[in-house]
Amino acid sequence: MATTEFSQRQAETAGSLRDAVPAKATGAGPDTPDTAQADRSTVAAATYPKDLFERWVLFLDTLRERADNMIEHERRGMPPLLDFKYETLLDARRFDRPSNYSLLRITEIGDDCWDDCVDMAKPPVIVVDPRAGHGPGIGGFKHDSEIGIAMHEGHPVYFVMFYPEPEPGQSLADVHHGLRRFVQEIARRHPDHPPVLYGNCQAGWAITLLAADCQGLSGPVVLNGSPLSYWAGEAGTNPMRMMGGLTGGNWAAHMAADLGDGRFDGAWLAQNFENLQPEKAIWEKYSHLFSHIDDEHDRFLEFERWWNGFYTLSREEILAITENLFIGNKLETGEMQVCDGCTADLRRIHNPIVIFASEGDNITPPAQALGWIPKVYADTAALKAAGQRIVYLVNGHVGHLGIFVSASVARLEHRAILESLGEIETLEPGLYEMKIDNPTGDPDCRRPAYSVRFEPREVSDIGEVHPERALRNVSQVSRINEAAYDLFLGPWLRAMTTPRSAEALRAMHPMRWSRLMFSARYNPWMRAVEAMADSIRPGREPLPETDPAIRAERKVAENIGAGLTTVRQARDQAIAAIFMAMFAPGVGAFAAGKE
Repeated sequence: MATTEFSQRQAETAGSLRDAVPAKATGAGPDTPDTAQADRSTVAAATYPKDLFERWVLFLDTLRERADNMIEHERRGMPPLLDFKYETLLDARRFDRPSNYSLLRITEIGDDCWDDCVDMAKPPVIVVDPRAGHGPGIGGFKHDSEIGIAMHEGHPVYFVMFYPEPEPGQSLADVHHGLRRFVQEIARRHPDHPPVLYGNCQAGWAITLLAADCQGLSGPVVLNGSPLSYWAGEAGTNPMRMMGGLTGGNWAAHMAADLGDGRFDGAWLAQNFENLQPEKAIWEKYSHLFSHIDDEHDRFLEFERWWNGFYTLSREEILAITENLFIGNKLETGEMQVCDGCTADLRRIHNPIVIFASEGDNITPPAQALGWIPKVYADTAALKAAGQRIVYLVNGHVGHLGIFVSASVARLEHRAILESLGEIETLEPGLYEMKIDNPTGDPDCRRPAYSVRFEPREVSDIGEVHPERALRNVSQVSRINEAAYDLFLGPWLRAMTTPRSAEALRAMHPMRWSRLMFSARYNPWMRAVEAMADSIRPGREPLPETDPAIRAERKVAENIGAGLTTVRQARDQAIAAIFMAMFAPGVGAFAAGKE
């Protein structure tokens, strides 16, 4: 509702209350300035508590709706949250080496079907979503998304989805072979144009493995917020890479999978993401919803449908991921074995690579997205000699999920990437930074309203921040602890764990019960909240943003967020200091990058 309407209603309310106040016995006529000020104070004192109470009820009711949506989504088998119609082309669960993946063809966008909006002369786009605790759909759960923009630009679009539960004994090699069959199927359907692979976060390194294995790929690879250099980062700023060391390495993930009866609960990964920046992921998210409950209700529920859909990984998958990537960092060093007889080597990749990172991404900072380049290529001359073209684009502020879900990012950066693929493929071998000039500031503008240029860069420009000695020690400690766990404790846990005990542990996870506690199914008091919310909504008249009490409230929330940020920064610096003291004594935490 417009601010002017709020102000008008506030003024009308104030006038009504003034009319209801009896005239003073000392005289008739107009109110004095002191009287008018007192009346306005009386109005504010009466309206703000009412507004606060209404927002609190609506806030609780929104959490109730989220819990009910979560329960309903699980009852339906947690299908992909796509805002587009689709058909299933291949189901990897029926392959000789089964995995819980499927290949979808996007058939409709809005009211337009495939024949209305697809230009078969353009290369097909395959969007692969991350399997990192959540379900598929983040690349297309709203109209302005990676899928939506690709379809809008006329590309045939395909989507790789996955199911909540992995196949028994499913390994990374099984997933790898399934993804390759998907790409081969698209290449068969579009023989004149190699497919463009879009990999979001975890899916980025998955498709990088396809391009770097012994068979390789053709066609551009677009990596969005994808970590390939797992030891890179800044001390005291990117603590996730150090947490594995402080917990003793790979054994903790192994134990969690054993307690899950061979399944690793994705809720643990979601909880780790929230703990990275609790002031944003927890405090600001909920305080913003509370403060703007009239406007944020739908957006909040739309995103939470995806955020609270926790999928699982097999024990074999999570151990391979933690051992080879996050702790071992074997991808950038060319030591990661994809399958028998084949090791991934990033120097094998000859198709163009586009890397989209953001300075505001605390999960995959630019150092982790780009730090592998100087590790693989000694200098720019080596990169050119390999005949490779690497283009990177760095957003200045958007967060990790914003790279995939922000509508403005989809309409500008992702559109610019797709429109520039032909130009990228004609670039001379080398390293380039993609710059988008958009003087209009409108993310919906099209060329020539915005322009794209590719500025040559040197490999040495990327730099690197790797506390390698410490992280190599972590890898060694992890191997020792993992062997000890698997010898002494693991067999007992696996013998005692049952499907029922694993399900009980899943239900007791904080990421679940903290949501489900607001459902009337578990909390009968929420039915009263629902009834009150239904009675409030029809006559709801929010206070304007200019109201002094609202401004004071926003300031308090902002100060609390700033305080939590300070505490979190101190925590991160302490983690870095303790980590370096344990694994690289004599090397200061903030000198780690100079090793």
